[in-house]
Amino acid sequence: MKGFILSLQSEFYKSRKTLGFWAAILLPLLLVLLTTIGYFIKSNELKGVPGMVSWLRFVGVPLNVMGTLLLPMYVIFITYSVNNIEHKADTWKTLFSLPIPKWSVYSAKFVYALFLVFITLMLFALFTIGFGNLLGVLKPELKFADFHMETILLNIYLKLFLSSLGILSLQFLFSLMWSDFLKPMGIGFILFIAGVVCAGGSWKYSYTIPYAHPLLAMKSLPRKPMSSADFKIELFTQEVLIALAVSAVVFVAGFYIVQKRSVK
Repeated sequence: MKGFILSLQSEFYKSRKTLGFWAAILLPLLLVLLTTIGYFIKSNELKGVPGMVSWLRFVGVPLNVMGTLLLPMYVIFITYSVNNIEHKADTWKTLFSLPIPKWSVYSAKFVYALFLVFITLMLFALFTIGFGNLLGVLKPELKFADFHMETILLNIYLKLFLSSLGILSLQFLFSLMWSDFLKPMGIGFILFIAGVVCAGGSWKYSYTIPYAHPLLAMKSLPRKPMSSADFKIELFTQEVLIALAVSAVVFVAGFYIVQKRSVK
Protein backbone atom coordinates (compact mmCIF):
# COMPACT_ATOMS: atom_id res chain seq x y z
CA MET A 1 0.00 0.00 0.00
CA LYS A 2 2.87 2.38 0.76
CA GLY A 3 4.31 1.77 -2.70
CA PHE A 4 0.95 2.57 -4.29
CA ILE A 5 0.62 5.85 -2.35
CA LEU A 6 4.18 6.88 -3.27
CA SER A 7 3.52 6.10 -6.93
CA LEU A 8 0.26 8.04 -6.85
CA GLN A 9 1.98 11.06 -5.32
CA SER A 10 4.65 10.80 -7.99
CA GLU A 11 2.00 10.90 -10.73
CA PHE A 12 0.60 14.11 -9.31
CA TYR A 13 3.98 15.83 -9.10
CA LYS A 14 4.94 14.75 -12.62
CA SER A 15 1.70 15.90 -14.23
CA ARG A 16 0.65 18.93 -12.21
CA LYS A 17 2.04 21.31 -14.86
CA THR A 18 0.80 19.40 -17.90
CA LEU A 19 -2.15 20.17 -20.14
CA GLY A 20 -3.83 16.92 -19.10
CA PHE A 21 -3.94 17.99 -15.46
CA TRP A 22 -5.23 21.50 -16.11
CA ALA A 23 -7.74 20.29 -18.68
CA ALA A 24 -9.51 18.45 -15.86
CA ILE A 25 -10.24 21.83 -14.24
CA LEU A 26 -10.43 24.25 -17.16
CA LEU A 27 -12.69 22.19 -19.46
CA PRO A 28 -15.71 22.13 -17.11
CA LEU A 29 -15.07 25.71 -15.95
CA LEU A 30 -14.93 27.18 -19.45
CA LEU A 31 -17.84 25.19 -20.86
CA VAL A 32 -20.18 25.97 -17.96
CA LEU A 33 -19.01 29.60 -17.82
CA LEU A 34 -19.77 30.09 -21.53
CA THR A 35 -23.19 28.51 -21.03
CA THR A 36 -23.84 30.86 -18.11
CA ILE A 37 -22.83 33.95 -20.08
CA GLY A 38 -25.07 32.92 -22.97
CA TYR A 39 -27.97 32.24 -20.62
CA PHE A 40 -27.44 35.59 -18.86
CA ILE A 41 -27.40 37.53 -22.14
CA LYS A 42 -30.58 35.83 -23.40
CA SER A 43 -32.35 35.82 -20.03
CA ASN A 44 -35.20 38.01 -21.27
CA GLU A 45 -36.00 35.44 -23.96
CA LEU A 46 -35.77 32.51 -21.55
CA LYS A 47 -37.87 33.81 -18.66
CA GLY A 48 -41.52 33.02 -18.04
CA VAL A 49 -41.11 29.27 -17.57
CA PRO A 50 -41.11 27.15 -14.36
CA GLY A 51 -37.86 26.83 -12.46
CA MET A 52 -37.48 23.18 -13.43
CA VAL A 53 -37.60 24.07 -17.13
CA SER A 54 -35.00 26.81 -16.62
CA TRP A 55 -32.72 24.31 -14.90
CA LEU A 56 -33.22 21.69 -17.61
CA ARG A 57 -32.35 24.16 -20.34
CA PHE A 58 -29.28 25.39 -18.48
CA VAL A 59 -28.06 21.93 -17.48
CA GLY A 60 -28.71 20.47 -20.92
CA VAL A 61 -26.03 22.43 -22.77
CA PRO A 62 -22.85 21.27 -20.95
CA LEU A 63 -24.36 17.88 -20.16
CA ASN A 64 -25.20 17.05 -23.78
CA VAL A 65 -21.90 18.37 -25.10
CA MET A 66 -19.89 16.36 -22.59
CA GLY A 67 -22.06 13.26 -22.43
CA THR A 68 -22.65 12.72 -26.14
CA LEU A 69 -19.54 14.19 -27.73
CA LEU A 70 -16.56 15.16 -25.59
CA LEU A 71 -16.35 12.48 -22.91
CA PRO A 72 -14.88 9.59 -24.98
CA MET A 73 -12.37 11.90 -26.69
CA TYR A 74 -11.47 13.49 -23.35
CA VAL A 75 -10.82 10.06 -21.80
CA ILE A 76 -8.59 9.16 -24.77
CA PHE A 77 -6.62 12.38 -24.27
CA ILE A 78 -6.27 11.98 -20.49
CA THR A 79 -5.03 8.39 -20.63
CA TYR A 80 -2.47 9.33 -23.26
CA SER A 81 -1.24 12.37 -21.31
CA VAL A 82 -0.76 10.32 -18.12
CA ASN A 83 1.40 7.72 -19.87
CA ASN A 84 3.12 10.02 -22.34
CA ILE A 85 5.31 11.39 -19.55
CA GLU A 86 7.10 8.03 -19.29
CA HIS A 87 7.21 7.53 -23.06
CA LYS A 88 8.87 10.91 -23.63
CA ALA A 89 11.46 10.32 -20.93
CA ASP A 90 11.83 6.61 -21.80
CA THR A 91 11.52 5.71 -18.12
CA TRP A 92 9.26 2.64 -18.22
CA LYS A 93 12.09 0.21 -17.48
CA THR A 94 13.31 2.50 -14.69
CA LEU A 95 9.85 2.61 -13.12
CA PHE A 96 9.46 -1.16 -13.18
CA SER A 97 12.93 -1.66 -11.72
CA LEU A 98 12.24 0.47 -8.63
CA PRO A 99 11.98 -1.27 -5.21
CA ILE A 100 8.21 -0.83 -5.42
CA PRO A 101 5.83 -3.60 -6.47
CA LYS A 102 5.17 -3.38 -10.22
CA TRP A 103 1.49 -3.76 -9.48
CA SER A 104 1.60 -0.57 -7.37
CA VAL A 105 3.27 1.41 -10.15
CA TYR A 106 0.77 0.24 -12.74
CA SER A 107 -2.35 0.63 -10.59
CA ALA A 108 -1.28 4.11 -9.39
CA LYS A 109 -1.12 5.32 -12.98
CA PHE A 110 -4.53 3.84 -13.73
CA VAL A 111 -6.11 5.31 -10.59
CA TYR A 112 -4.60 8.71 -11.36
CA ALA A 113 -6.14 8.71 -14.86
CA LEU A 114 -9.43 7.60 -13.32
CA PHE A 115 -9.15 10.38 -10.73
CA LEU A 116 -8.69 13.06 -13.41
CA VAL A 117 -11.79 11.91 -15.30
CA PHE A 118 -13.79 11.73 -12.06
CA ILE A 119 -12.70 15.23 -11.00
CA THR A 120 -13.64 16.64 -14.40
CA LEU A 121 -17.16 15.22 -14.33
CA MET A 122 -17.76 16.19 -10.72
CA LEU A 123 -16.56 19.73 -11.48
CA PHE A 124 -19.06 19.84 -14.33
CA ALA A 125 -21.79 19.07 -11.81
CA LEU A 126 -20.50 21.50 -9.17
CA PHE A 127 -19.88 24.37 -11.59
CA THR A 128 -23.32 23.86 -13.14
CA ILE A 129 -24.95 23.94 -9.70
CA GLY A 130 -22.90 26.97 -8.64
CA PHE A 131 -23.40 29.05 -11.76
CA GLY A 132 -27.07 28.06 -11.95
CA ASN A 133 -27.67 29.36 -8.44
CA LEU A 134 -25.69 32.50 -9.28
CA LEU A 135 -27.99 33.09 -12.24
CA GLY A 136 -30.92 32.63 -9.88
CA VAL A 137 -29.60 35.49 -7.76
CA LEU A 138 -28.71 37.78 -10.67
CA LYS A 139 -31.84 36.99 -12.67
CA PRO A 140 -34.59 35.99 -10.20
CA GLU A 141 -37.15 36.05 -13.02
CA LEU A 142 -35.60 32.82 -14.31
CA LYS A 143 -36.91 31.09 -11.15
CA PHE A 144 -33.82 28.94 -10.55
CA ALA A 145 -34.53 29.14 -6.82
CA ASP A 146 -37.85 27.31 -7.31
CA PHE A 147 -36.22 23.98 -8.12
CA HIS A 148 -33.18 22.06 -6.86
CA MET A 149 -31.12 19.78 -9.10
CA GLU A 150 -28.08 19.18 -6.90
CA THR A 151 -28.62 15.49 -6.14
CA ILE A 152 -30.03 14.75 -9.59
CA LEU A 153 -27.10 16.36 -11.38
CA LEU A 154 -24.47 14.65 -9.23
CA ASN A 155 -26.10 11.28 -9.95
CA ILE A 156 -26.18 11.97 -13.70
CA TYR A 157 -22.49 12.84 -13.84
CA LEU A 158 -21.64 9.89 -11.62
CA LYS A 159 -23.44 7.64 -14.09
CA LEU A 160 -21.47 9.18 -16.95
CA PHE A 161 -18.25 8.52 -15.06
CA LEU A 162 -19.12 4.87 -14.47
CA SER A 163 -20.13 4.45 -18.11
CA SER A 164 -16.73 5.78 -19.25
CA LEU A 165 -14.65 3.21 -17.33
CA GLY A 166 -14.61 0.70 -20.18
CA ILE A 167 -13.17 3.33 -22.53
CA LEU A 168 -10.69 4.45 -19.89
CA SER A 169 -9.30 0.95 -19.29
CA LEU A 170 -8.92 0.19 -23.00
CA GLN A 171 -7.33 3.53 -23.86
CA PHE A 172 -5.06 3.29 -20.84
CA LEU A 173 -3.76 -0.01 -22.17
CA PHE A 174 -3.40 1.32 -25.72
CA SER A 175 -1.44 4.36 -24.53
CA LEU A 176 0.87 2.11 -22.52
CA MET A 177 1.54 -0.22 -25.43
CA TRP A 178 2.22 2.49 -28.02
CA SER A 179 4.33 5.55 -27.40
CA ASP A 180 3.12 7.56 -30.38
CA PHE A 181 -0.05 9.65 -30.32
CA LEU A 182 -1.63 8.39 -33.53
CA LYS A 183 -2.17 4.72 -32.69
CA PRO A 184 -4.14 5.05 -29.43
CA MET A 185 -5.91 8.18 -30.65
CA GLY A 186 -6.70 6.68 -34.06
CA ILE A 187 -8.02 3.41 -32.65
CA GLY A 188 -10.00 5.25 -30.01
CA PHE A 189 -11.51 7.65 -32.55
CA ILE A 190 -12.57 4.84 -34.89
CA LEU A 191 -14.14 2.88 -32.04
CA PHE A 192 -15.84 6.04 -30.80
CA ILE A 193 -17.41 6.67 -34.22
CA ALA A 194 -18.53 3.03 -34.35
CA GLY A 195 -20.05 3.34 -30.89
CA VAL A 196 -21.92 6.54 -31.75
CA VAL A 197 -23.28 5.04 -34.98
CA CYS A 198 -24.44 1.88 -33.23
CA ALA A 199 -25.92 3.63 -30.19
CA GLY A 200 -27.43 6.44 -32.26
CA GLY A 201 -28.96 3.88 -34.62
CA SER A 202 -30.40 1.96 -31.66
CA TRP A 203 -28.60 -1.27 -32.59
CA LYS A 204 -29.75 -3.75 -29.96
CA TYR A 205 -26.19 -4.98 -29.26
CA SER A 206 -24.61 -1.52 -29.00
CA TYR A 207 -24.17 -2.11 -25.26
CA THR A 208 -21.32 -4.50 -26.13
CA ILE A 209 -19.22 -1.56 -27.41
CA PRO A 210 -17.59 0.34 -24.51
CA TYR A 211 -17.27 3.50 -26.62
CA ALA A 212 -21.07 3.61 -26.93
CA HIS A 213 -21.67 3.46 -23.18
CA PRO A 214 -21.68 7.22 -22.38
CA LEU A 215 -24.22 7.87 -25.15
CA LEU A 216 -26.34 4.94 -23.98
CA ALA A 217 -26.16 6.30 -20.43
CA MET A 218 -27.45 9.64 -21.70
CA LYS A 219 -30.26 7.94 -23.61
CA SER A 220 -31.33 6.08 -20.46
CA LEU A 221 -32.01 9.33 -18.57
CA PRO A 222 -35.63 10.42 -18.00
CA ARG A 223 -37.21 12.12 -21.02
CA LYS A 224 -39.44 15.18 -20.58
CA PRO A 225 -39.81 14.94 -16.79
CA MET A 226 -42.86 16.78 -15.47
CA SER A 227 -41.83 16.94 -11.80
CA SER A 228 -38.98 16.04 -9.45
CA ALA A 229 -40.56 12.60 -8.96
CA ASP A 230 -39.76 11.81 -12.61
CA PHE A 231 -36.03 12.26 -12.02
CA LYS A 232 -35.21 8.71 -11.02
CA ILE A 233 -31.60 8.13 -12.06
CA GLU A 234 -30.81 4.42 -12.22
CA LEU A 235 -27.03 4.21 -11.90
CA PHE A 236 -26.35 0.57 -12.65
CA THR A 237 -28.03 0.11 -16.00
CA GLN A 238 -26.85 -2.49 -18.51
CA GLU A 239 -24.20 -0.32 -20.16
CA VAL A 240 -22.76 0.75 -16.80
CA LEU A 241 -22.46 -2.84 -15.55
CA ILE A 242 -20.70 -3.89 -18.75
CA ALA A 243 -18.38 -0.87 -18.53
CA LEU A 244 -17.40 -1.93 -15.00
CA ALA A 245 -16.81 -5.51 -16.13
CA VAL A 246 -14.70 -4.45 -19.13
CA SER A 247 -12.69 -2.11 -16.94
CA ALA A 248 -11.89 -4.83 -14.40
CA VAL A 249 -10.90 -7.43 -17.01
CA VAL A 250 -8.76 -5.06 -19.11
CA PHE A 251 -7.13 -3.59 -16.00
CA VAL A 252 -5.88 -6.99 -14.85
CA ALA A 253 -4.95 -8.22 -18.34
CA GLY A 254 -3.19 -4.94 -19.09
CA PHE A 255 -0.81 -5.32 -16.17
CA TYR A 256 0.56 -8.63 -17.44
CA ILE A 257 0.84 -7.32 -21.00
CA VAL A 258 2.65 -4.15 -19.99
CA GLN A 259 4.88 -5.94 -17.46
CA LYS A 260 6.26 -8.24 -20.16
CA ARG A 261 6.84 -5.36 -22.55
CA SER A 262 8.47 -3.14 -19.95
CA VAL A 263 11.17 -5.58 -18.94
CA LYS A 264 12.48 -6.26 -22.45
